[in-house]
Amino acid sequence: MTSRRGRVGARIVSLLPARADLAAMGRAPRRDLLAGLTVAIVALPLALGFGVSSGLGAQAGLATAVVAGALAAFFGGSNLQVSGPTGAMTVVLVPIVGEFGPSGVLTVGLMAGVMLVALAGLRAGKYMQYVPAPVVEGFSLGIACVIGLQQVPNALGVPKPESDRVLVVTWRAFEEFAHTPNWTAVALAVGVAVVMLGGARRLPTVPFSIVAVIAATIVAQTAGLDAAKPIGDLPAGLPTPSLSFLELGSVGTLLAPAVAVAALAALESLLSASVADGMTVGQKHDPDRELFGQGLANLAAPLFGGVPATGAIARTAVNVRTGAASRLAALTHAAILAVIVFAAAPLVSKIPLAALAGVLLATAVRMVEVGSLRAMAKATRSDALILVLTALATLALDLVYAVIIGLAVAGALALRAVAQQARLDQVPLDRGDHSAEEHALLAEHIVAYRIDGPLFFAAAHRFLLELTEVADVRVVILRMSRVSTMDATGALVLKDAVEKLKRRGILVLVSGIRPGQRQVLDSVGALELLRHEGREYDTTPEAIRAAHNHLEAAGVLPALPAQQIRTPSTSGEEALR
Repeated sequence: MTSRRGRVGARIVSLLPARADLAAMGRAPRRDLLAGLTVAIVALPLALGFGVSSGLGAQAGLATAVVAGALAAFFGGSNLQVSGPTGAMTVVLVPIVGEFGPSGVLTVGLMAGVMLVALAGLRAGKYMQYVPAPVVEGFSLGIACVIGLQQVPNALGVPKPESDRVLVVTWRAFEEFAHTPNWTAVALAVGVAVVMLGGARRLPTVPFSIVAVIAATIVAQTAGLDAAKPIGDLPAGLPTPSLSFLELGSVGTLLAPAVAVAALAALESLLSASVADGMTVGQKHDPDRELFGQGLANLAAPLFGGVPATGAIARTAVNVRTGAASRLAALTHAAILAVIVFAAAPLVSKIPLAALAGVLLATAVRMVEVGSLRAMAKATRSDALILVLTALATLALDLVYAVIIGLAVAGALALRAVAQQARLDQVPLDRGDHSAEEHALLAEHIVAYRIDGPLFFAAAHRFLLELTEVADVRVVILRMSRVSTMDATGALVLKDAVEKLKRRGILVLVSGIRPGQRQVLDSVGALELLRHEGREYDTTPEAIRAAHNHLEAAGVLPALPAQQIRTPSTSGEEALR
């Protein structure tokens, strides 16, 4: 009991910030403070926009960026990660807000936070690396499309239509715009998006998002554009912690959304941290600590009126490119946003919704990595299929189904590819010291097959079909030393093949069974069957000698002197199995 408590305690300590993390924040404070300021400028319009898109308002996005950004930066597993509200998370939250309201978001955030902390305790971070790249790319493409479509109502200056399906909302928004066009909103949204996309190509270090938003706000205010609807009043400061939970009976219905939020937070955060590692030299994140930090962030942010958060790839990339060296940069970003919340709320509230829509439209365009998509499409047909299906499922269904579909299709195609590696090849009999006539006589009655690759459920039945269609011979020798893996289905199929050949009067001899395959063969009774009457041998020459003796006893072959059956040398024994 004491040792178990000690292990649990050590595990908890390993998830907490270490002295080295704190010491690193004092090595290059000027670089970190400048990087944090730059990231805050970039993050401000994104936080406002994603808060509006989630359905909880701009203040929710700011609260998330401050609270989650600070906690994830301090407790997370990456020195350079910047966390906050993201477009992918808003896609999950919109239907929750529509059905359950702010209390539903609070409940989902807390449930997801607990799940993330539990995943960290179970050391599940390392398993995220097994998500196939086409699934991630397809998911990102689908998210980019959803984010872009979500902005259509605000970009067109029309009220958001009622529907949980983004395609339906987009279509109805265009219908409303056709009846009452609002070209002012369109001009502001398109203008902000063009400035951001065009400016980033020429001067990538300039935060054109904030420049464009400020310009759009000034134009809307000075020109008195009534059609440019502003964000609205923002509270000066963060709200006091609230515990407005749903009734216990409703919590069960939010379990699936909470799982989706936790999975998305884990996947996006670990992906973002990996991107940060790849952009630097000497940086390597701790995936379990990152899950722990994100869990704490998602436990706290909803209490202050925020939404669930994840690591943000775009903001993390800006952080790295502007020279961040430690967690101090991400903490600075959160602190500056907090100052804005307390000191500049009246000014922020005047930003037109159409301008924020333009910011998110440009963000959606930037999320589409054309080079990566082209590479995936050209890699294999399977990769292209996985990418397209995941993207379409993200757009037409939801994120949970999209990831499940992507992983299921990727797994099925991977199994198919592995199964195709299994081969059943006929191999020539070893001549030994036989004469040509004697060897021809042996070959007339004995056939040898070598099984290469995995013998498992995805390939086993094809193997059975090939083996049981063997020509009319007296003895079949199976060389199994090259079987890479075997499951219970493969063992059962092998047993079935032996029994079917036996019913045809064909003796089956086996050579070269590996030690790791004996347990599965024994579990289904195949090993006992093969051992019956001495049908299992270490090497192929031994099996050939047994086959010759069998044919001799049956009167098919004349007796041969024992010295004519060659005993394999030690060096060549493995090749003859």
